[in-house]
Amino acid sequence: MGGFRLRAVFISMGSSCSSVLSRQEKVSTMSLVVWMTLLANFAFLSFLAIGGVMAVAPDMHRLVVDGLSLVSNQEFLAAVTLGKLSPGPNALFVAVLGYQISGFSGALLIMFAMIVPSAIFAFYVSRWRHRNSHRLSVQSFAIGSSPVVVGLLFSTALILMKGFSGISTLICLMLVALIVWKTRLHLLLLMAIGALLGVAGFV
Repeated sequence: MGGFRLRAVFISMGSSCSSVLSRQEKVSTMSLVVWMTLLANFAFLSFLAIGGVMAVAPDMHRLVVDGLSLVSNQEFLAAVTLGKLSPGPNALFVAVLGYQISGFSGALLIMFAMIVPSAIFAFYVSRWRHRNSHRLSVQSFAIGSSPVVVGLLFSTALILMKGFSGISTLICLMLVALIVWKTRLHLLLLMAIGALLGVAGFV
């Protein structure tokens, strides 16, 4: 029985390694057109990231998973999870995503495309907004952006839920949403509980 389990582990490791190698071969043959498409789209998304990078996660998913097939859905979810768990800004998951695509060079290039254009844009727009904050049009735009951010984050939640299945997972998601809404329980505690449930095999 022990030998059978050990063999199963080695078979699983072998399939995982072959998957990684095939991904590396595909990445190594990525053409300049693919790289330009990837970086141009991330640079464009950086201007649309109203309320944070997570607001444009669905568009990233459509690009790298559905469009270019550079990562799988599970790998995308893993990148988001690692980015959220790591201390720092939410944009860290973009670096993890870039690393999954093409190692450290991919992480640096995609982070550059995602952060630098929007940072320059935000710098000049914030100065302009400060000078024109008294105008009704500027105030209306700021107020009207709130429902846009909520809608973008809701679409992100729908994309992330694609990787989960089963009634138990759905019940857990509903309970967590209710707890976050109705209580002041710390999110780190909820994350720890979720990790324990995952290790125990409930979700």
